Amino acid sequence: MPGYSDTKDDHLKRLRRVEGQVRGIAKMVEDDKYCIDILTQVSAATKALQSVALMLLDDHMGHCLVEAARAGGSEQEQKLKEASEAIARLVRS
Repeated sequence: MPGYSDTKDDHLKRLRRVEGQVRGIAKMVEDDKYCIDILTQVSAATKALQSVALMLLDDHMGHCLVEAARAGGSEQEQKLKEASEAIARLVRS
């Protein structure tokens, strides 16, 4: 089971909200809305996606990484590397 199993519904709810935001942004572009207003909405959608990413990362670390640490060995090293790389991607985005 993935680490987010207990919070899956929350993640899906947030993702659906982001999906609605992105559709709204597309509509703003179609309707030739003011650039700054569109950029404000893009920023809000980006922050919402980052929030989902951080929640998933927290779930991963609290479940998958902890389980791998208990197992030790190469699984522990692999999961730690994955988490580190995911954090690096989030920081760069």
